[in-house]
Amino acid sequence: MNNLWTDFGYISLNHVGEQLCGDRVEIIGDNENSMTMVLADGLGSGVKANILSTLTSKIICTMMANGMPIEECVDTIVKTLPVCSVRKVAYSTFTIIRITNNSVAEIIQFDNPNVILLRGGKSVEYPIISRVIEGKTILESKISLQLHDVFIAMSDGAIYAGVGKSMNFGWQRENIIEFAERVYDDTLSAKLISSLIVDECNKLYEGEPGDDTTVAAVRIRERAPVNLLFGPPADPKDCTKMMTLFFSKEGKKIVCGGTTSKIAADYLHEPITTSLDYGSDPDIPPVGHVKGIDLVTEGVITMSRVVQYAKEFLNNSDLQNMWSLQTDGASLIAQMLFEYATDINFFVGKAINPAHQNPDLPITFGIKIQIVHELTDCLEKMGKQVKVSYF
Repeated sequence: MNNLWTDFGYISLNHVGEQLCGDRVEIIGDNENSMTMVLADGLGSGVKANILSTLTSKIICTMMANGMPIEECVDTIVKTLPVCSVRKVAYSTFTIIRITNNSVAEIIQFDNPNVILLRGGKSVEYPIISRVIEGKTILESKISLQLHDVFIAMSDGAIYAGVGKSMNFGWQRENIIEFAERVYDDTLSAKLISSLIVDECNKLYEGEPGDDTTVAAVRIRERAPVNLLFGPPADPKDCTKMMTLFFSKEGKKIVCGGTTSKIAADYLHEPITTSLDYGSDPDIPPVGHVKGIDLVTEGVITMSRVVQYAKEFLNNSDLQNMWSLQTDGASLIAQMLFEYATDINFFVGKAINPAHQNPDLPITFGIKIQIVHELTDCLEKMGKQVKVSYF
């Protein structure tokens, strides 16, 4: 196994006046063997388009999950999709990007704008083979991957941005390439790359998108482990074992909680330096500093906010106004887990703090454990590899 990692992310804008998006993105896979992303664009907008794009993306992903070859998936979809009797076009177009072993990309395109490949921050051409299945032209590509390769897929709402408003003929693919090259930075996550392009589309639409607009990005990056220690062990005798395992792990280290931080500092024989700087959020307790630990924060209050940010990250397109520009403890954890990390190891102590019990939950179920469960679920939806160890 190589040390590369596939980072997926996407953002959508709804057609003005519509509550449902006619575009749909499905992602399936485990990042160890293969991951597949399908971007489907249903004809028109609203409920009908949403149903068509959802069916298309779900069928492709379900077939792939059951071991069907990508060629059979495409063949089935192309043969199944009806053609609009008025417009003479398929009811749903799609783009498939499949990454195998983080080393090879297969791209299948049907009537969506062509995928953009950035290599070294610059657009490069890639081989495309065209073939006709059931009268429909399918574009196929197979590409050997390099570190920092970025693939950008989009629905046609992106290239129509600004039509009749700020631009005569829309934001053409070459314009999107120029913009993507200009904002490129090899530290940007796939979701942030998507967000930057979609935000620009929204500006060109003057805040009133004339079509559903989706941009999905795939970024090849190096694996980056992060280890997070949260709470002391249920049995104080296990402190040394817990700390030894935590500090022996490769990657960045985050320690959350006052008691936990003291145990970690004692293990390292280093003092804790506390701060009175609340950063950008007065509701989040200040961070601390211990030599040998990348980030030291308060526990439950800070981690509860991280869970909130995780849920917003999965649903919110306006990332610029979220945690990414803030400096409090919760925002710093969010940046490290959502943007930097690929593999996340939680070391969770099961000692129960009576002050942190929720009366609406069973007495044995601490808020701390609930936080870890919710955060793990969100991180896995982001495509992270997550392992939780309890002590």
